[in-house]
Amino acid sequence: MDLRRLEIFAKVAELRSFSRAAEALFLTQPTISEHVRGLEEELGVRLLDRLGRGVAVTPAGDLLLGYARRILALAAETRQALEQFQGRMVGRLVVAGSTIPGEYVLPALVGQFKAKYPEISVTLLIGDSRQVAEWVEDTRVELGVSGALPGSRALEARALMADELVVTVSAAHPWGRRSVVALDEVKTEPLIVRERGSGSREALERALEAAGIDLDGFRVVGEMGSTQAIKQAVRAGVGISLISRRAVEDECRAGLLHCVRVKDLKIARSFYLLTHRERTRSPLAQAFVDFVESQTAAEPS
Repeated sequence: MDLRRLEIFAKVAELRSFSRAAEALFLTQPTISEHVRGLEEELGVRLLDRLGRGVAVTPAGDLLLGYARRILALAAETRQALEQFQGRMVGRLVVAGSTIPGEYVLPALVGQFKAKYPEISVTLLIGDSRQVAEWVEDTRVELGVSGALPGSRALEARALMADELVVTVSAAHPWGRRSVVALDEVKTEPLIVRERGSGSREALERALEAAGIDLDGFRVVGEMGSTQAIKQAVRAGVGISLISRRAVEDECRAGLLHCVRVKDLKIARSFYLLTHRERTRSPLAQAFVDFVESQTAAEPS
């Protein structure tokens, strides 16, 4: 099997589109179609069903996709190992991050890592904690950083750094000059929360459960799919929220938002480095793991 054909097939299968795969790989659509057709003829089985503007992966194609990802990952690992043997670090690393680490922690770390190894390229995918775990498990990415422990036994999770959720209000809110509020006061305010599946939502519900309280006892006025959207809603006076301290540090420092501690509730959590237990780590991925752990080791727990 030709590696290039496998790469093209995998891209079409992941994007569910010949045209989008062509754009991603900087090829023409006829070239993409020809490679996929050649692979189907070689294997004697239909891999993709053409459905007008899109495609659907057949059962045979789904089976091949799992192997293709592993083969392509091993090929990339081989190239990286040989480059490393010659004293160079090159290649492409795909890392996934859930919303908070993906938007507020990993970009700086990726930038520092890229400065150390200028010949590499790093792709950062951002999703919720469940998506990150799924991407690592199905080998779409080698590494993930999540705000929640994964449920799958196929994944290994190591705590990287600590985080906590704090009550965040607009600068004009009556609590704007306070440093501490009671939980009963929080219950009376309109509350905006993250969607189910996010690490922040899990951390909140877990802390409330430990305190014998249910989220239904709060005035939840909205659920939003990103912390950025929640921050904008809080600034607009829609309600208050419990947000990662890391995500609001800049706004609170600039006086755009205000952070308040809940004296009878502490919502602490960790960010976890996720890897697949059965996947051999590429030299580039191992270098990134070592770098991230060295940078976060000095952080207070």
